[in-house]
Amino acid sequence: MILHNKNLIRLCSGIALAAVCQLSSALSPTPPNGITPTKRTIDYPWMSVAAWDKMHAEDVLVAQHDQVDVLFVGDSITAGWDWSIWEKNFKPLNAANFAIGGDNTGNVLWRLQHGTVGNLQPKLIVLLIGVNNVGGLQESPEQAAEGVTRVVQQLQLAWPHSKILLNAVFPFDQDAKSPNRTKVKQLNKIISKLGNNKTIFFKDYGPLLLEKDNSISPEIMKDFLHPTPRGYEVWANAMTPDIEALLKP
Repeated sequence: MILHNKNLIRLCSGIALAAVCQLSSALSPTPPNGITPTKRTIDYPWMSVAAWDKMHAEDVLVAQHDQVDVLFVGDSITAGWDWSIWEKNFKPLNAANFAIGGDNTGNVLWRLQHGTVGNLQPKLIVLLIGVNNVGGLQESPEQAAEGVTRVVQQLQLAWPHSKILLNAVFPFDQDAKSPNRTKVKQLNKIISKLGNNKTIFFKDYGPLLLEKDNSISPEIMKDFLHPTPRGYEVWANAMTPDIEALLKP
């Protein structure tokens, strides 16, 4: 069994002119969105395309050759588990981590359609995705929710007999009055309706990461987005019992 955790180490009056405008529009690239399966194509200072490709290839190998009971899918928040917490809470559950930093729902859709299903038959899929739709793609809560819905549908298509633990998107930005906080709340309200408590189980662990005034402490999220080891500990302590319960027949 290969266990891996990827740190945080992703724009006409005459007839002729009208024809030219139409051709230009047809040749223009489609703006990135969260419902179109999309491979990472942009190098970022914190992750190159080559690094993204390598992580995806590693996941494909796991999908082809290993058996996994608990499959984690998502972006940097899921990719960045503190290793000691992973070893303690999830390694005993035969878990694998298919999360890559910077991914939006379109990236996850692409990965699921290009090898990361493989021969896996996970009993449970732990999904946390969508924050990069809001913060990166600048999508509305409704658009981001559609992306999350597409990912859930893709997971169900790939693994119709697996349970899905759908995590609410974590709050981000330190100030509770941040517009992004409102967007996340609206997004979570929409995707919560995907939960049916039969095959899809929606859980919102985000409030556990907040202070009494709903602000975010740097001790929990140093950059007010990614959990610190202490933040991961809070999440793991709340989620692990739910995972263990869902793994029971």
